[in-house]
Amino acid sequence: MTNIIYFLPMQHTHRLFLLAYDGCQLLDVTGPAAVFGAANEAVGRRAYDLRILSPDGGMVATNSGVAIQTRRFGGRADTLLVAGGSRGLPAVTARTDVRRWLQRMAPFAARYGSVCTGAFVLAAAGLLDGKRVATHWASCEKLARRYPALSVDADALYVVDGKVWTSAGVTTGIDMALALVEADLGASVANLIARHFVLYARRPGYQSQFSPLLQVQTKAEAPFAALIEWMQSHLDAALDVPALARRAGLSERSFYRKFTGATGKTPAQFVERLRLEAARTLMTRDLPLKVIAGRVGLGSPARLGAAFERGFGMTPSLFREMHRPG
Repeated sequence: MTNIIYFLPMQHTHRLFLLAYDGCQLLDVTGPAAVFGAANEAVGRRAYDLRILSPDGGMVATNSGVAIQTRRFGGRADTLLVAGGSRGLPAVTARTDVRRWLQRMAPFAARYGSVCTGAFVLAAAGLLDGKRVATHWASCEKLARRYPALSVDADALYVVDGKVWTSAGVTTGIDMALALVEADLGASVANLIARHFVLYARRPGYQSQFSPLLQVQTKAEAPFAALIEWMQSHLDAALDVPALARRAGLSERSFYRKFTGATGKTPAQFVERLRLEAARTLMTRDLPLKVIAGRVGLGSPARLGAAFERGFGMTPSLFREMHRPG
């Protein structure tokens, strides 16, 4: 990556700890670590002092069989993240020393959080009580049942609740890490990293496509990025030109022209792409098509099916069958 120097809102070196353990998910550690390392390269200095820690230090065997070198936990961090990993969770959540260390760390950290099922580790230490959190979709019910003092958002890619940052499954740790970089160093740095990583949502048996939100952020950071983020959170609302123009503070004609120029799509095309991306994600949760259609603002299974065939060249049922586990 080419080094580019930016004016940075965060001028000090930010100490960032990633907690790993035997059986943790490799990408939960290496995904965010790669983002923070790329941020250092992008700004031409050590913006992040990144440390991979573990309860005992030394080599840690991840769930993929790849071992990573770690330091024994200790010290204080500006940001602390805990990796997920179903195979290693029972042992690490049962360790009193881990819970106590996290409880000592959290009050002094500017932020703390988790990637994927790392939320269970923080919850076991009582650090998510009263918070809205995210975790892997397959573990949402289990987390909510085991720790009723927290609120699980089963739909979010990642959630920020005060100083607590939590992400959903695996690759969403990269999304959250980019959001952390944006909060520290600005959108330009985060978007530069995203472009160099060529981020995409890979689906087995299906053509990979760029996220519509990433596309608009890389092409139209200032005027419409915030609007697109709002649209993603309100897909079941009326997202027509009059409503979006009002929210953007523009006339309908000016909004249509500027939005189309910035994104390369008309507002209607862009809204449909956002809804289809959300529907494609929900399709993996075995929800009825009527429920999915309602959540993403497509109204009915018939409208969902028609949009799916326009966008993906297949019916929702065929897509679900192609991506059925096992």
